[in-house]
Amino acid sequence: MKKLLFIAIAIFGFSTMSFAQSTATTKSSATVIQPITISNSVELNFGTLAVSSTIPGTVTIEPSSNRTKTGGVTLPAVTGTVSAAKFTVTGEGTSTYSITLPTTVNLTYNGWVLIANDFTSTPSGIGTLSGGTQDIYVGATLSLGAGQLPGLYTNASDLAVTVNYN
Repeated sequence: MKKLLFIAIAIFGFSTMSFAQSTATTKSSATVIQPITISNSVELNFGTLAVSSTIPGTVTIEPSSNRTKTGGVTLPAVTGTVSAAKFTVTGEGTSTYSITLPTTVNLTYNGWVLIANDFTSTPSGIGTLSGGTQDIYVGATLSLGAGQLPGLYTNASDLAVTVNYN
């Protein structure tokens, strides 16, 4: 009997019973929102221009589509199409988003290159969707060398504007 009592005390004495344990539960949820998208409806176009055979210059298109020049660039009376690029952003309600513009874009013609840089946009940096959409207007500065070869300079697809929810 003493042995049984000793074994019972040993079993209960070394057991790890805990009467202070408690458990709680909660629900889990996730809200999936509409993906943010961007589409282009108007291309960036610097219009018709001429450059001196000895003096380089630039042409700038502002997000408002205003065009200015510097150096040896001439803006003829026949302007051609002059426009800032227009993108439409679509997303969730009144969310804000960041705007990332390209650093440089190369326009080429017959082996010659024009460089567009100093990109600006309206809105700039951060946009706010109103009713799920907002338009972004993008301008840039185009650098022309003296004696630039005449022709239609274009780029294939490297004028990329990126948007991301904040």
